[in-house]
Amino acid sequence: MKAVAIVLDSVGLGYLPDAPLFGDEGADTLDHTVLKTGIALPHLAGLGLGRVPGVHTLPRAERPRGGFGRMREVNPGKDTTTGHWEFVGIHLEKPFRTFPHGFPEDVLREWAEAIGVGGWLLNRPYSGTEAIRDHGEAHLKTGYPIVYTSADSVFQVAAHVDVVPVEELYRFCQVARERLVGELQVARVIARPFAGEPGRFYRLEHLRKDFALEPPRNVLDVLKEGGLEVVGVGKIPDIYAGRGFTRKVKTKDNRDGLEKTLALMGEPFSGLVFTNLVDFDSKYGHRRDPEGYGRALVELDAFLPRLLAALGPEDHLFLVSDHGNDPTFFGTDHTREYGMLLWVGPGVEGELGTRETFADLGATWARLFGLAWDGPGTSLV
Repeated sequence: MKAVAIVLDSVGLGYLPDAPLFGDEGADTLDHTVLKTGIALPHLAGLGLGRVPGVHTLPRAERPRGGFGRMREVNPGKDTTTGHWEFVGIHLEKPFRTFPHGFPEDVLREWAEAIGVGGWLLNRPYSGTEAIRDHGEAHLKTGYPIVYTSADSVFQVAAHVDVVPVEELYRFCQVARERLVGELQVARVIARPFAGEPGRFYRLEHLRKDFALEPPRNVLDVLKEGGLEVVGVGKIPDIYAGRGFTRKVKTKDNRDGLEKTLALMGEPFSGLVFTNLVDFDSKYGHRRDPEGYGRALVELDAFLPRLLAALGPEDHLFLVSDHGNDPTFFGTDHTREYGMLLWVGPGVEGELGTRETFADLGATWARLFGLAWDGPGTSLV
C-alpha cells in the first residue's frame, strides 16, 4: 500500500478566522484566482473541491470521488515550515522569528568574515526575483552575496553561479545555519543560485537548497521506523532537514514533480510518497501573477486523471495545501488561509468537514499503515 500526499504549495481556500492578526482578512487564493482568470478545474471539482466550505467558484459535483474538506492551521504563522511541520504532528508554542527590518549588522559582519567575503548586499525583506534584478549587477562587480528575507522566517542568500560556485554558496548557507540559533533562530536558510546577465537574470530553481531546522520527533519517524519507504519529492526533505526520509527525489518544476510522483506510484514498495509542488507559491503567488497561477492549476488538473489511474486497489491519494498566497492580494507574502484536503482511497467518500489541525493528516497516515502515533492530530480513518 502507498499513501501519496501532494502539497499544492500555497493553494489556500479562504482566510482563517485569525487572519486579521496577520493582515490577511479577505485573502482567498483559489477563489480569487479562478475569478480573475476564468479557468475551469473539472477534475479537482470531481473530487469534491467545489463542495468544500468557502469554495464558491467551482461546480458542486453530485457524486464526488473520495472525501473532501479543509484544514485549520493551529501553528502560529503562515510560512512553509510552520504548515509542513504541522502536517506531521508538530505543534509549535510560538512562531519562528522573523526579521522585518533585516538582520543585525554585527551578525552579518561576523558571518561575512566567517565565509571570507568583504561584505553583503541588500539585507531587508525583498522579492527574490527583484533582489537579483535590482542588486545582481552590483553582485557581479563586488562578489558580495545578496542577503534578504521576507515575512517568513528565512535567511536567503542569492549569488550568481559564475561568481560564487553553487557548492560555495551552499557553504555560505551552512555557516549561516550554524550561526542563526538561539535568539537569532530562523526556520530556514535558503541558497538561491542565479544566472544570466544584467536585465536578464534568472533563478536556477533546481539548484535551490534549504537548510532547515531539524524538527522534533514526528509521524515521518514513525513511518520510517515501521519499516516503510518514506520518499520526499521536491523541496519536502529540505523542509524537515532530511529527518524521517528513506529517499529524496529532486524536481525542476511542478510538471517534473508530478511525473516523478507518478513514476514512484508504479514502484513496488509500501510507504509514503510526499511531494511538494512549489511553483504555485514561488513562481506565481509571491510574484502576484494570477494568470500564471491559473495556468499552474490547470496543468495540475489535467494531470490528475493519470494519478488517479495509477492508484492501486489499496493506495491512497491526498491533495493538501500548507497556507495561502493569493496572487490578487496586496504585498508579496503568504496569506493565512485554510488548507485544502482531498482524499481518494478505498472506502473513502463524503464530507471530511473542517479539521481542527493540519496534524490530522499525519495521524491518518500512521493509522492507515497500522502504526501508533500518540502526538497531535486525529486520524480520519
